[in-house]
Amino acid sequence: MSTIDLKSRVQSARVLVVGDVMLDRYWFGDVNRISPEAPVPVARITRTEDRAGGAANVARNISSLGGQVTLLSVVGNDDAGTALETLLDKNGVRAHLYRDAAISTTVKLRVLSRQQQLLRIDFEEMPTAEVLTNKLDVYTRLVREHDLVILSDYGKGSLTFAEKMIAAARAENKPVLVDPKGSDYSHYRGATLLTPNRSEFQAVAGSWKTEEALAVKADQLRRELDLQALLVTRSEEGMSLYRDGEAIHEPTVAREVFDVSGAGDTVIATLGLMLAAGEDMPEAMKQANRAAGIVVGKLGTAVVTQEELFG
Repeated sequence: MSTIDLKSRVQSARVLVVGDVMLDRYWFGDVNRISPEAPVPVARITRTEDRAGGAANVARNISSLGGQVTLLSVVGNDDAGTALETLLDKNGVRAHLYRDAAISTTVKLRVLSRQQQLLRIDFEEMPTAEVLTNKLDVYTRLVREHDLVILSDYGKGSLTFAEKMIAAARAENKPVLVDPKGSDYSHYRGATLLTPNRSEFQAVAGSWKTEEALAVKADQLRRELDLQALLVTRSEEGMSLYRDGEAIHEPTVAREVFDVSGAGDTVIATLGLMLAAGEDMPEAMKQANRAAGIVVGKLGTAVVTQEELFG
């Protein structure tokens, strides 16, 4: 497939992203002294910036790469939720953000000086079961309108009904990719593909010393969960795709690692978009690996553009 043909297919690809969204808030400033009240630096804030994080960052990566994307999630009925909606609209994401007055929108506040993070403060609450239940009907309708589904799990509660979501997508013959969280993957059973990072996979499958041992563990998990494939992202070791009877490895392409936050979002976004555009899994992984190598060279929660990926 030529680059021109792939770009055309990407533009017509439709991806539904569901999961935990958050507002990544950055405070930039200068540190020139230590506080007289405690042995901590004093940051004089000179600039602030908000970015869409979590599943919202997955969605904006897809949009940045030229794909059509819809986002389904839950936020609080607050200013942070409104700010997130505004950001997504500016980034070309069709967002269905359901308001839960009982919670606050998840916010990750980072304080930086000279491009170094000094502190991170998290504000988060779990959405109510009523809001999540009401979301299932909308999800089922949206699945029919899209080519592929991505579930982005940050453990904040939006994917409490992941099993039902996977089953609904399978009933419509739509692939489901999951960026997992936690040590129990049983509720992801039946997904097309999971994308744990190295430490996440180790927490579930245990440690390994050889590539052969890793492949055995990956195949065992894939069979247990009835997955078509398992993609393990391995930092400086690149990433590995495990399917029935084969393991395919892609070495890392990062030239300079500046910030790994959000890299997993870029990986699953690129992978899902390429599959929705008609690429096979090995080629989709290759593109996702390239995208990851680009995004880790950027500060904070960032995206990869179509020009950066395809040239």
